[in-house]
Amino acid sequence: MHVRFRVLLLALLAAAAFVAGGTAATSGGAGAAANYIVLYKGQAVPKDAAATISSAGGTLVYSYDQIGVAIARSDSSSFRDNLLKDSRIENASATAAFATQLPNEQADAGGPPDGALPNSPATEDPLLSLQWDMSQIHAPEAHAVTGGSPSVLVGDIDTGLDYTHPDLAANVSDANSVNCVSGVPVAGKVAANDDNGHGTHTAGTIAAASNGIGIVGVAPNVKIAGIKAGNAAGFFFPEAVICSFMWAATHHFDVTNNSYFADPYLFNCRNDPVQRAIWKAESRAIGYAQQNGVAVVTAMGNESEDLAHPTVDATSPDDTTPETRDVNNACVVIPVEVPGVIGVTATGSTEQTDGDSGPDYLKSFYSNFGVGVTQVAAPGGDSVYRTAASVNGRVLSTYPASRPCTRKVVSGGATYCYLQGTSMAAPHATGVAALIVSMFGHMAPGRLKASLAQTADPQPCPTALPADYAEFWGVGTESLTFTPCSGGPGNNSWYGSGQVDALNAITHASGN
Repeated sequence: MHVRFRVLLLALLAAAAFVAGGTAATSGGAGAAANYIVLYKGQAVPKDAAATISSAGGTLVYSYDQIGVAIARSDSSSFRDNLLKDSRIENASATAAFATQLPNEQADAGGPPDGALPNSPATEDPLLSLQWDMSQIHAPEAHAVTGGSPSVLVGDIDTGLDYTHPDLAANVSDANSVNCVSGVPVAGKVAANDDNGHGTHTAGTIAAASNGIGIVGVAPNVKIAGIKAGNAAGFFFPEAVICSFMWAATHHFDVTNNSYFADPYLFNCRNDPVQRAIWKAESRAIGYAQQNGVAVVTAMGNESEDLAHPTVDATSPDDTTPETRDVNNACVVIPVEVPGVIGVTATGSTEQTDGDSGPDYLKSFYSNFGVGVTQVAAPGGDSVYRTAASVNGRVLSTYPASRPCTRKVVSGGATYCYLQGTSMAAPHATGVAALIVSMFGHMAPGRLKASLAQTADPQPCPTALPADYAEFWGVGTESLTFTPCSGGPGNNSWYGSGQVDALNAITHASGN
């Protein structure tokens, strides 16, 4: 049964390979040109970096001086070895075979705040009856008080967003949108246009406008910027992730949504020199963003695994040929296991039947989890354990009309699509975070993280599960084992501090 489950899910997660682009190198060599992360020991890139990279057989593509990271390109097979002769360089790694992807769906199987910002209520739109997810986190009740403030800036680090979508256009920040796919920022909403669909979906959950069309997002009055890090195939290469967080840090975002996995492998082991170069460079970029006031909300992932106790990685590298390997707690997932980030698990719409002794809603069968990794839970959908309210178990949100969608809704001339996954859960938490900032003012990421947790609706571990949950649907795709929920009602591996609650957040998250 476990084997059948694994084959089913791996078939659903398959995706096309992609090699990141960049400035072409002029050096000779035996291999195809590839991008490299060059990690310097110091927190700055030396002024002679271009010259030393050139002498090693490559070309400097871009330099992130604030964190001591450079993006280079070379077709020389000896490029990395030549670079490491420079004692100022801690490590270097090619990125071409090291993209990872968070699937769109599991288809068929700090300091005190600085004062309130301008706020106004929001009304609901025609497709409200299909937004079971918004009702579940009490978003309509919160909207009677506030739809958020246009002074709040949210970055959606994803595959971009459709800036022409009628439910997003009014809220998209052109000046703060950017395409980071090559590792070099290209500014503007046109550059950041979504050629995949995933980013438009997550953006709609965060900030679809209250405009009489389609749906309403959690925070329909805030400004949202597309930070395009994922390519058309949905892969997120390290140079793109680094670029994205550096952009967010230098453009004063309040919060970013991150519905993907980054780095070479699903589980990224720090004792591997090549993987270490990339996870450390990305960690520096994420840390720099947090130091500059950016809260980082992240999806937990869709492998049904306990990230706090990983044992097997059988899907990496997922853009080439996977090789099964043993992993342990020295192996982490980026960005969700970077200190200070807000990890979000997914819930479905199925209410539990064990009364006050268990959670209100069941953790989605696919959702990863883990004590110390899970901060909060949010609706992500569950197509196996569905209810009449959720129709097909999935989350409805905005989608580009040009992209294929098997479960499409067209309303008012705009296109919407049903998807499920922790990708869909994270933007609910991001939207609630944006409402908190709207009501109580800009605050340090640590304070915003605490406010989300303190106002969440506690969800105890289940005392009973559906008959086939532990036997089939809740089995990890990597370990092929089921790991039960552990911890108390205030903090546990499946729900963290609980499911986000928009109404409670805007009335109680004072930030003190």
